[in-house]
Amino acid sequence: MLVIKISNPNDPSAYSIIEELLQNLYERFGSDGKNSFTDWEYNNPKYVFVIAELNSEIVGCGAIRPLSEKRGEVKRMFAKYPRKNIGQSILSFLETKAKELDYEELVLETRVKNKEACSFYMNSNYIKIPNYGKYVNRLDAVCFQKTL
Repeated sequence: MLVIKISNPNDPSAYSIIEELLQNLYERFGSDGKNSFTDWEYNNPKYVFVIAELNSEIVGCGAIRPLSEKRGEVKRMFAKYPRKNIGQSILSFLETKAKELDYEELVLETRVKNKEACSFYMNSNYIKIPNYGKYVNRLDAVCFQKTL
């Protein structure tokens, strides 16, 4: 049974799945995206990091962090095994938690080349939006948003 639980990105249990995500990104796109996850505030409840566990194995992760009081950003989404409902379970958990934290919308960035992620978010009712923040004028980036 798949279990989603709140964790800390520095926990030893989360370390291996984050490293796997970074390696996956690097192999697929030539950059691990590590710099996009450096300003994490561990004592701020509006920052949420989760891991997915299946049969005692950590098989995925995801996070939300605030961009403003009502707007959160989805980060570090990763499922070790594709098409097993891991990513959807993580995203649903994060969306529910975001509502509890009074976020009104979630946004995210992925790479244009990451067709699987683009399809995943569109199938999860996210809509393509103009690139925001540091992604403005980045032709390799595509941004999405969902109103909660």
